[in-house]
Formats: sequence, structure tokens, C-alpha cells
Amino acid sequence: MFHKILVANRGEIALRIIRSCKELGIKTVAVYSEADKESLHVTFADEAVCIGPPQSKNSYLKSTAIISAAVITGADAIHPGYGFLAENGEFSEVCSETGIKFIGPSREMIRMMGDKATAKETMRKNGVPVVPGSDGIVKDASDGKKIASQIGYPVIVKATAGGGGKGMRIVEKEEDFENLFQMAKTEAEAGFNNPDVYIEKYLENPRHIEFQIMGDKYGNVYHYGERDCSVQRRHQKLIEEAPSPIMDEDLRMRMGEAAVLGARSINYEGAGTIEFLVDKNKNFYFMEMNTRIQVEHPVTEMIYDVDLVRNQILVAAGEKVETLPLSEPMGHAMEFRINAEDWENGFRPSPGRIQSLHVPGGFGVRIDSHIYQSYTVPPYYDSLVAKLIIWGKNRERTISRARRALEEYVIEGIKTTIPFHLKVLENKEFISGNFDTSFLDNFLKDIKLKN
Repeated sequence: MFHKILVANRGEIALRIIRSCKELGIKTVAVYSEADKESLHVTFADEAVCIGPPQSKNSYLKSTAIISAAVITGADAIHPGYGFLAENGEFSEVCSETGIKFIGPSREMIRMMGDKATAKETMRKNGVPVVPGSDGIVKDASDGKKIASQIGYPVIVKATAGGGGKGMRIVEKEEDFENLFQMAKTEAEAGFNNPDVYIEKYLENPRHIEFQIMGDKYGNVYHYGERDCSVQRRHQKLIEEAPSPIMDEDLRMRMGEAAVLGARSINYEGAGTIEFLVDKNKNFYFMEMNTRIQVEHPVTEMIYDVDLVRNQILVAAGEKVETLPLSEPMGHAMEFRINAEDWENGFRPSPGRIQSLHVPGGFGVRIDSHIYQSYTVPPYYDSLVAKLIIWGKNRERTISRARRALEEYVIEGIKTTIPFHLKVLENKEFISGNFDTSFLDNFLKDIKLKN
């Protein structure tokens, strides 16, 4: 087992990882930018090292500073969390060359599955249905236009190293292609230090369903059920739940087998998600793989009684994947992303000092957060300040409990998405489970029309 793990991230996920490490008896090292010196992950780690100024490119994306911090503190492993360097194959390789264990897949595995264009080809070769699109990376707009005309508009241009809706543009018609193609490349380079993009047919109004998988170095790969991530704005998820309202036993079996097949085909090691689009006829298509822990992993933990971060660490230390303690999901869970955003003004970021804070509690309520009263939310990073995770015996009871918890949640001094979530929980389509990835756009239009 590891002696000391450096957590190469910030915010709630850094604190989440530190908690699992402490339960395993492992010492922790936090890294932080100058803007994060007052963050809770810095307080609760055994050691902390400042790695640079506020901008991500000069701190959390600066691999040399992170490796140096690990060497100086004697850390024998690095957990990247999600975002930043979590899906950076070069960083994984540098860790290995330095004699530090990267808690995640190898560079080759990231290349094959973390690179979304290569992942599609890998899945296609293994008989998993994929969305029609380019065979790989598209170098320039001229080639992209040809591919788009062949598969038919609308198409979506996507960063191969993407995540969180960054480096992604939907193109409705040919005259808009060049501009949107370049925008996607520019955003991809800024966000991931990788400008590569690929193109695929844009499926209108599907469900977005992902399967949590975990693999070990002995060739074992298991899936931990599905999560429904269809409530999203500009490809950024806002509410996730498990199990999916559309799932039946046969569909779960077929999608789960496809997810495991894809991961096993490359001897995948660590935590990851296989993401699918599902149409109204319950046909499913592989979309991408995320070779890391996901923001929404707690909903799986709640219904399967499993600590996914703990399992990540154990697998990285050479242990076998633990089989699920439950063969079927127990109850229903939802995660509400509490962002520092003014949702009534286009979800405009709302950084600033938290003047008052009261968090909800009670049975079935979990909060993953790094904020506290008087904490200042910095303007440099993702706007996520907390995750409210609710468990209930069934979906109806979960929604009822979520309403109660959101009404109790008080964050003053900044704008948050708490009022937005309460509005969604009043919506009949959401309550019925009859929604897809177009739900939020239609919901927001309807709200504006009513106002």
C-alpha cells in the first residue's frame, strides 16, 4: 500500500480523495495555487505545497511543479482527480518514469480510450455501436467540411482530450463550419493543452447514459451500473441520477456488457466511464470514455454501497477489483451540482466571499464541498462549489427529499444554482423521468416565456 499520496487537484474532489486516503491510513499532500491557500483541501491534508500563481496553466496544469512537490515530500503516488491533468497521458508517463505511481491508467490506455477519436475506433473494432463520424483526428477545417457533408448536418466538433463541455461545438450548416471548428480547437488547446478535435454526427435529443467501470492489472473489469446525465446545459451536466429512469434489465445488461468489453479490450486499469447516447427506441451508441473518476461518481456510491475512490487507490496499489456488494441498485440517488453562478442571467459566474452558509442534513443527504462561511470563491476555476447528493428508497422519495434539502441549503454572498434546481424539481417532465438532453434548453426557454 502507498505511504503518501499527493492529490494533484483542488476543491471538493481533492477533499474527497483526502478523506478516502485517511480511512486507508495513507498520508496526503495537497498542492495549491496562490488563490487556493485558504481552501479546505489544504487544511485537511497532512502536508501542502504551493505550486504557482492562480492561473491553471501556471499551477494545476504545470506537471513539473506537481512532480517536484511529490519528490520533495516523498509521495509515492499521485491521484489526479478529474479535470486538469487527469487524462494527460504524458503526465501519467512522467509519473512512471519518476518512480511515482499515477492513480489512473497508463499513457497507452489514455491514448487509446482517453483520446476520444481513438476510443471510437477501438470500440468499433470490438463490435460496440458507435456514432457515425470521422475515423480519427481532423486536422483542418477543409477536411472537416468534407467529412461533415458525407455524414450530414448537424455535426458536432469535439476535443479529443475534452470534458465538461469544453472544446465542443454543434454545427448546423456548412457556412458556419469553419468558424465553429476553429473555436473548438482554440478552446481545446486552452483547456487541455491539446488542440486535436474529431467530428461525429449530432444525434438530436438522445439520453446521455454512462456506465461506471473499474479494472485491475489482472484483467478483471466490472461495471457498477449506469448514471443518467441527460440534464445538461451546453454539454455541462447539472443533475445526474442513478439508476436511469429509462433503464430496464435487458438494456442494462447489454450496455453493461458493451462497456466491460470496451475496457477489457485494452486491459484497462483503474476507474473510468463508458458514455453512451441512447435514442428513443433504446438503441445505444458509444460516445466516449473518460479515463478518470467522474464528478458524479457519488450517485453510484450511494446505490451500490461502494467507495469508488478507495477502490481506485486499492487497484493502483496492485489489489484486485472488489466485486459489488449489491447485485442490483438499492434505491435511487441524484446529484445536484451547486455552482457559483447566476442562473437567471445566463449562468454567469458569481465568485466572491460567502457571507453565510447553512448546509442541509438528515437521512439520505450527502454533501461533497470545500467551501465554508467566509471562504472566498476564486474567479479562476470551474464554478462548482458543492455537490448535493440525495438518496431515497425510490425516485419519487428522492425528489421529495431533494426539495426539502435544497430549501434548507443557504449560501449567501454569491449567486448559486440552488434556486434553479428547485425550479427543475417542479417540472412535470423531470418528475415523470420523461426527458432527454434537450430538456434543459426547453425548460429555460419556457421559464423565460413565463417571465
